[in-house]
Amino acid sequence: MPRDPAPRDAAAAARTLLGGPVDSVERARGFGRNSGVYRIRRGGTSYALKQYPPRRPGERDRAAIELAALRFMIAHGVGSVPRPYAADPARGYALIEWIDGEAVTAPGAADIAAAAGFLAAIHLLRNESDALVQPAAAEACLSGGEIVAQIERRLARLGALAAEEPVLAAFLDGTISPLLARITAWAEAGYAVRGLSFSLPVGIPARTLCASDFGFHNALRRPSGELVFIDFDDFGWDDPVKLIADFLLHPGTQLPDPLKRQFAAAAGAIYRTDESFAVRLALLYPLFALRWCMILLNEFLPERWAHRINAGGQADWAVVKQRQLDRAREWVQSLATNFQRFPYGP
Repeated sequence: MPRDPAPRDAAAAARTLLGGPVDSVERARGFGRNSGVYRIRRGGTSYALKQYPPRRPGERDRAAIELAALRFMIAHGVGSVPRPYAADPARGYALIEWIDGEAVTAPGAADIAAAAGFLAAIHLLRNESDALVQPAAAEACLSGGEIVAQIERRLARLGALAAEEPVLAAFLDGTISPLLARITAWAEAGYAVRGLSFSLPVGIPARTLCASDFGFHNALRRPSGELVFIDFDDFGWDDPVKLIADFLLHPGTQLPDPLKRQFAAAAGAIYRTDESFAVRLALLYPLFALRWCMILLNEFLPERWAHRINAGGQADWAVVKQRQLDRAREWVQSLATNFQRFPYGP
């Protein structure tokens, strides 16, 4: 078998970014489903080297965005993020602080408070001059119409696999599409009754800054117990409703309902100056849940699977696809009977 060239390429990138030789390069397991992560050691110091997927035309410069986001937060006193060092956007690498910490596998009430405190600190920075130059978050959803459009685009991408994946196609056509129509009609009616626009973006005062993939799956716990939040290549402006809904829904972090209610209550306090925040969250939450059903099915996409393997994943594709389809079915079954009530309200 030929040797994997990735560590060799990572070592070359690290030497360039550090301006000299390195002592060792080790792929970090358990990090970076969407990016390769390497631990670089030099002179008793460790660095995290992130390798991003190749950029296609029109895509975000993830390396540059992550470093700019980290620099922005640290410059304004947000300390619970890694220090940034350097980036090589052309080759898709960024060098940041290596965090000695463990995955946050069993969050508690104090962790919910820390996550909410982090979001509150960033929200307070939204009027800073350098906040205004930050980009839109990855897959920002500034209106209900945009959420529906994103779901429809995902349906189209997966539907194109119908010939190779007939079981998936039947699920999309027979279950997902009718449910999307039901939820959309219900949400649009709820918006209309309250005099809100389902199709127009929320105003700038209602927006916030943060990573669009914020959650404990992207956090590490230092030996001191302090949480450090990582992975900001999708950082930018978005409706906080998407941020909060994704935190509550993310399948990578299984939170008990009391902690979800704690977080939802904290979010209501953070974004209280936005009078329609709670209403939008309740009406759009089931659409974000359906969007997550579609995300679960990303493993059917050949290009996504190839990227998972390149980032260090090791699994049987057929097994993974069946598992994700089963999870999506369970999710949709629950959603279809409960979408008219926000489960974590007062």
